[in-house]
Amino acid sequence: MKIKTQAIQFKADGKLIERINTKLSKMERLFDRIIDADVNLKLENSGQVRDKIMEVKLNVPGNTIVASATDKTFESALDTVSTSLKKQLIRYKDRLRTH
Repeated sequence: MKIKTQAIQFKADGKLIERINTKLSKMERLFDRIIDADVNLKLENSGQVRDKIMEVKLNVPGNTIVASATDKTFESALDTVSTSLKKQLIRYKDRLRTH
C-alpha cells in the first residue's frame, strides 16, 4: 500500500510521518486489498487554540473509505482516525462477503 502524506501550511515532522506510516500499514492486516492511502494534515486557528485536523482516505477496490478527526495533537487524532478506519474496513469486508 502506498501512503501519501500531505501537510498543508506547515512542514510535518519525520517522526509524525513515520508513526502515520506504521499505523496505517497495520490496516493491511484487516484488509489486504487496500490500494493506497491519502493523508491530509491541517492546522486550524480557532481563537487561541490551534486544533490539528487529520483526514485519511483509503482507496479500496470499488470504494473509498474516509475518516477524519480534530484534536489537540496529531497523535491523538491519528488514534481516533485509525479506530474509525478499522470499524469501516470490517464493515466493508463483511459487506463483500455477503454479496
